[in-house]
Amino acid sequence: MEKAGRAARAKGRADDHRSGDRLLDRELDHLPPQARWREWMNRVEATIFAAGEPVSREALARIVGRSCSIDLLIDDIREELRDRPYDLVAVAGGFRHLTRPAYADAIRTAMGANERAVELTQSEVLVLMCIAYFQPITRAELSSFFGKEISRDLIGNLRSAGMIASGPRSPQPGAPYTYVTTKAFLLEFGLDTLRDLPDFEALEDAGLLSKEKLLAGDIGVALLEPEEP
Repeated sequence: MEKAGRAARAKGRADDHRSGDRLLDRELDHLPPQARWREWMNRVEATIFAAGEPVSREALARIVGRSCSIDLLIDDIREELRDRPYDLVAVAGGFRHLTRPAYADAIRTAMGANERAVELTQSEVLVLMCIAYFQPITRAELSSFFGKEISRDLIGNLRSAGMIASGPRSPQPGAPYTYVTTKAFLLEFGLDTLRDLPDFEALEDAGLLSKEKLLAGDIGVALLEPEEP
């Protein structure tokens, strides 16, 4: 009975969604081109503004005409926001309004709290960065990378912060868990995809970004150690 109820509710939501799709005039053929473009811009900006998380390109495509370029719409919206204290950015596989870094101090002062919701220690940031670059990766591989054991507590803290999750089981003996970063990680660090990690492509193209070489000791971990003050 409970399964049947959930299925019925899911079907009802899907039916409502399809009904809404049919009611929305996407093409706006009755409007002149300039007014049509303006309406599409307004729809896209309103949707992103109202959403609690990044809005995907696929979702935005459902509210504009078939011939409309989402990228060009976003470019025009961003141009209009050029002198505003917030921008429209690509993050975590979608688009979101974010305040500009120049206003971080003002926001912290007004809100009376730290702007960042996630507080990580230096060690946790280093381990998180390693997971981001070399995921999926096991705790034992992380320990080999840093030359000392990475504690379960540290991994647990990153999981509790929502920055990492369990990945596929490793093919190694015992099939240990691997760890991967999450969408929350992308949001926290303002990344659209993992390809936006600093120097990712350059290190990879140069043959330096290799988990095998790191674990074999061919690449010094000193590169990731904090600099002396």
